[in-house]
Amino acid sequence: MSGEDDFIPRLGKPRALGARSKSYLSRVLRSAILAGGGRLPGPKPASRFTGQRIGRGAGVARTLRSGRDLRAGYRSRRVVVKVSTPRLSGRGLAAARAHLAYVQRDGVTRDGAPGLLYGPDTDQADGRAFLDRARKGKDVRQFRFIVSAEDGAEYEHLKSLTRRLMAQVERDLGTRLDWVAVDHHNTGHPHTHIIVRGRDDQGKDLIIAKDYITRGLRERASELVTLDLGPRTDHDIRMRLIREVEQERLTSLDRGLIAAVDEEGLVSPGHWDSLQQTARAGRLQTLRRLGLAEEVAPSRWRLADGVEETLRRMGERGDIQRTLYRALAEGGVERAPADLAEFDPNAPGQRPLVGRVVRRGLGDEQRDRHYLVVDGVDGRAHYVDLGRGSATERVAEGAVVRVSRRSTDARPVDRSVAAVAEVNEGRYSASLHRALDKEAAQGFIQAHERRLEGLRRAGAGPERQDDGSWNIPEDHVERAAAHEAKRARDTPVVVEVLSPLEVEVQAGRDGATWLDRELVSATPEPLRDAGFGRSVRQALDQRRRWLIAEGLARQEETRVVLRAGFLARLERRELEAAVNTIAQERNRVFVETRSGEKIEGVYRRAVALGSGKMALIEKSREFTLVPWRPVLDGQEGKLVSGVMRRSAISWTLGRTRGGPVIE
Repeated sequence: MSGEDDFIPRLGKPRALGARSKSYLSRVLRSAILAGGGRLPGPKPASRFTGQRIGRGAGVARTLRSGRDLRAGYRSRRVVVKVSTPRLSGRGLAAARAHLAYVQRDGVTRDGAPGLLYGPDTDQADGRAFLDRARKGKDVRQFRFIVSAEDGAEYEHLKSLTRRLMAQVERDLGTRLDWVAVDHHNTGHPHTHIIVRGRDDQGKDLIIAKDYITRGLRERASELVTLDLGPRTDHDIRMRLIREVEQERLTSLDRGLIAAVDEEGLVSPGHWDSLQQTARAGRLQTLRRLGLAEEVAPSRWRLADGVEETLRRMGERGDIQRTLYRALAEGGVERAPADLAEFDPNAPGQRPLVGRVVRRGLGDEQRDRHYLVVDGVDGRAHYVDLGRGSATERVAEGAVVRVSRRSTDARPVDRSVAAVAEVNEGRYSASLHRALDKEAAQGFIQAHERRLEGLRRAGAGPERQDDGSWNIPEDHVERAAAHEAKRARDTPVVVEVLSPLEVEVQAGRDGATWLDRELVSATPEPLRDAGFGRSVRQALDQRRRWLIAEGLARQEETRVVLRAGFLARLERRELEAAVNTIAQERNRVFVETRSGEKIEGVYRRAVALGSGKMALIEKSREFTLVPWRPVLDGQEGKLVSGVMRRSAISWTLGRTRGGPVIE
């Protein structure tokens, strides 16, 4: 070249291949780089500390993750591992005891027998001794694993698999573990509950890397099951994918599609495996039918916002329906499909649910979420999410209960504390409260101090000083409300036992019952003439006839007139009958406790009366019955004292004035 055609090229910087580059060549190069597993050019993203690799097993988890071949892993047997690490402080040990009893409950084996606790070297482990070791060792936490192999039904027994898995875990973590386990065969997938102490073999806190908990444990279990049963065949994979295509719940196909969404928010059914590609295409059609996906171009789909949470919720609703069907069938209760519902305490205009308890169960074993099936007076059967099991008192089947929404608002005592602190430079004490409100009773002020102590233990703001006064933050009411909101997430409902007796028993009970209170109530529960509502209507008619026969009511033409004071007379008759029975059993004299009197003695047990629970308190030669409170649960045989104030008692454990107060 010469003359005007000569030129000197000036080379610029290479054009970016990132998401903002729109040229066809850039998109081709970007796709090629990503397909080859490379990284796009540009600044290296800043690493951030996640804590995933702190603890035992971190190196093993990284090795397992990096060394896993994609196609070999595709044929590995699937194992689901759920992990929880509850703390044992406070009531944690009592909750651990309840959890251990629950996993050993009846009906979890193939023949319906109770679960059998075993360990690394024994087929009959001692659960009490296991928890005693945790208590004496002052364990901070406990590890709970639920290991469920997709093909677990192929095993005649799961003990061998569990022991080999835990032996491998010990090698990976470099320490011996103190663990017990129970096998369950009461679901579609047999699974094992493994409970591990939070101490290593040197007595130190056991800290397991998050990487190992989330990935390593599952990989080790999958290796063992694959070794035992062999890799999955094409037929195994095909049948699983076919089942997932039409399911109305979150599946592995959905997780794969969500992970494959590109920077434009689109996903393609394409996959290196033809079975997966066909299944993904079918799954996208199902998601379109459910309104969760739309095809914006050939083989280019856009998933709906929140598709993962929506599918998970749909699966939970399906599980709830199956739980209701199973519980009602086992309880001999027949209800139409239209009369099965989930109780939503936060629904606008939602009334408290009144009904009888059909079944209590564990809805989510990993998060310790329990449920009640309640046959309501509205003629419908309801699934009630109780939240954490340790926070709700056990209720007998057949008992009549009222279920209502747990409040998320600050309590009146919180506002009272804030008012006292506002005029005292952020300080609160009994004397400051009394100076501001001279008519405040001692018990009223003590209720404020108990509330502050509860908030302090929960880390919700107030600080107790050496002189017994409290430092109250300016946003005390807001912090108290946040604390109540947190409690509502853990336990969304309040369950009030209206009567521990079935309505059929109440109809002829010689004592005050819930049916009697309904008869005199200014706002009785609306009863549907169907289901349990019809049963209550019939029981009320029987109760009226019984009261007439006992001379506590009279018939006037078409209505029944109740005699004045009949409830008090019934309560007295039932109390006297219970007192006579206990006096003969315990060889002690009954002493009635009146309002304002001090109570001191050993708490023996709860006594169920038609009018409610009573607590049996004994001294050397006498006993008394006083209203029972949930805080007495688990205190049998302990010395308690308190002061009777109307129908409520503030209890103190032990004889010392400084003993812990419970209410």
